[in-house]
Amino acid sequence: MADNWDDLVLDENFIRSAETTEPSARARMLAARWRTEEPEPQPWRSDEPPAGWFFSKGRRRKWRRR
Repeated sequence: MADNWDDLVLDENFIRSAETTEPSARARMLAARWRTEEPEPQPWRSDEPPAGWFFSKGRRRKWRRR
């Protein structure tokens, strides 16, 4: 008795041709949380520390060889 699954190849083309997709666990978790309470607005990027502290000029000088 031949099984239809014997010749099936689960490669990248097979996966990309899927007609339905499922959201990630994190996306489902955030969607459930945001249904009960609206998220706080967050800035996209911040020039204030700690976002830019690593690339400051003072820190860069310490890493240079003399």
